Amino acid sequence: MEYRLLGRTGLEVSPLCLGTMMFGAWGNPDHDDSIRIIHKALDAGVNFVDTADVYSAGESEEIVGKAIKGRRDDVVLATKFFMPTGTGPNTSGGSRNYVMKAVEASLRRLGTDYIDLYQMHRPSPTTDVEETLGALSDLVHQGKVRSIGSSSYSGSEIVEAQVAARDHNLERFVTEQPPYSILTRGIEEDVLPTTRRYGMGTLVYSPLSGGWLTGRWRKDAPGAPVSKNRPPARFDMSSPANQLKLDVVEELALLAEANGISLIDLAVAFVLNHPGVTSAIVGPRTMEQLESQLTGPDVTLSTEVLDRIDELVAPGVTLNPDDNSYGQNTLTTAARRR
Repeated sequence: MEYRLLGRTGLEVSPLCLGTMMFGAWGNPDHDDSIRIIHKALDAGVNFVDTADVYSAGESEEIVGKAIKGRRDDVVLATKFFMPTGTGPNTSGGSRNYVMKAVEASLRRLGTDYIDLYQMHRPSPTTDVEETLGALSDLVHQGKVRSIGSSSYSGSEIVEAQVAARDHNLERFVTEQPPYSILTRGIEEDVLPTTRRYGMGTLVYSPLSGGWLTGRWRKDAPGAPVSKNRPPARFDMSSPANQLKLDVVEELALLAEANGISLIDLAVAFVLNHPGVTSAIVGPRTMEQLESQLTGPDVTLSTEVLDRIDELVAPGVTLNPDDNSYGQNTLTTAARRR
């Protein structure tokens, strides 16, 4: 497997990053099976593992910790904070109070004394970015965190954080984790140019668009798409946007078949083809799913195939806005004009 530099960190990571959201109660509750899947990925050359404290209420981090025991030095370990981990006040967000508590809990569950990449899961509309960066900088200086990153930040939020880090002499976000797939191309317009401008690594999530690009859902397939732990609007087949997605998926499946590759390989190879993308996060629940996703980085898409994809979904276009992760906090009722 050919490794890529993670922005300007000097770290070399695999083009596939193993996402672990499906390990634990949200997906695969069998710890031993989940560990076997993680080991299979590591044995195949994947050295980048991404999790979050919120996944299955911390269970995912516990599984990852068990899996990398004895192999910690071979893994670039990433986790995230921000989402609610309790029902009371101060159990989420980007405050110094929460960041300091969250990292200790993650370190304990992961069974390690440092995290390679600690990411803010979403931007906070209620906390100054300097507050969060200040706390994260202290963690870097303490050796508990090696690098810091953001997730689902807009281009302007990335710039704001970079400027704040520069002006206040704080550690800066060195990576961004946005959604990206053939069906969800919004980041091409703003986020990817911004991350490249600042020399950030970009690890994109949902390259299979929440399952839409697995080949499982075709026009002649029985039943409507369903997916746990994802917004229902993404799978509401009465939505014109989702009907359009279904039409596009049919054409993409035919394109993949004509080129002798799977739809999954087409989807993964597409996102990795963008020069601003470092690594694509795949989140298997089963060994079969992992094995079907390991070959994507080996596929090279021709200009003709890329042109055809652009005809089906124009650059910078997201077919269903509900597939984006932006605006969830900033477009709340209180923040809108009406």
